[in-house]
Amino acid sequence: MAVVAIETDSPGTDASRDRALPPSMVERMTLILDAFDAPSTRLTLEQVTRTTRLPRSTAHRILDQLVRLRWLSHSSSGYALGTRALNLGGTGGSHLELREAAAAVLHELQVRTGMVAHLAILDGADVRYLDKIGGRFAATVPSRVGGRAPAQCTALGKAMLAWLPAEQVEDRIMPTLGRQTSRTICDLVALHRELGRIRERNGLAFERGECFSEISCVAVAIRGPEGPEAAISLVGDAHTALERVAPLVAAAARQVTRELYPMVRLRTAEPA
Repeated sequence: MAVVAIETDSPGTDASRDRALPPSMVERMTLILDAFDAPSTRLTLEQVTRTTRLPRSTAHRILDQLVRLRWLSHSSSGYALGTRALNLGGTGGSHLELREAAAAVLHELQVRTGMVAHLAILDGADVRYLDKIGGRFAATVPSRVGGRAPAQCTALGKAMLAWLPAEQVEDRIMPTLGRQTSRTICDLVALHRELGRIRERNGLAFERGECFSEISCVAVAIRGPEGPEAAISLVGDAHTALERVAPLVAAAARQVTRELYPMVRLRTAEPA
């Protein structure tokens, strides 16, 4: 007869009942990793326990091992896929430090506003999304981790393009300059004027229906010693009062910048 291992948590915890566990450690680790069903998924210990039905102490011990082995990462906002898992999935573990530095900030932005929070980088003429955190509204926002969007018509892209030399902007954007909606900026002169306005606002970039007609967005770049490294944004519907949440996005970008590049000094971004 097969023997099934039984493990219990210490008395007084929420998961103190005995439970039948998968018989091997590999199966238990797989059960936990399967709970992270997308590169942007972030779970607390309690959420992992509920999803896997493992005792809390067992889940915590395995999570610690997965973090040490870099299958998962851990921050104040919970657990997420780590370098090894992201590399296997082809989602770019080279930006793990950036994702980890921004994780708690994105989580706080989403909780405080109820909007969708993004982290993205410039990749040629596009932005590439490294993280996306949101509630029910997230399903209506046509973005995904690892996905792309044209830089010239997203707040994320414009926030980063504003801090590049004009010739670099043109080299990136000119070959693919095109229209997404009736509000997309499709002229280089107009785009440079827009980027100038962003610099005058100390980095605040707005986008209302330029990429998707029903979406509005505000973003601020994370700037390193050599220029823009990434950007953080909040996304709402077309009627969202972006100016109300803009200071929160600016503060979030400054916080991540200070953590990653403590020698960089940025001016405070405020709505115009």
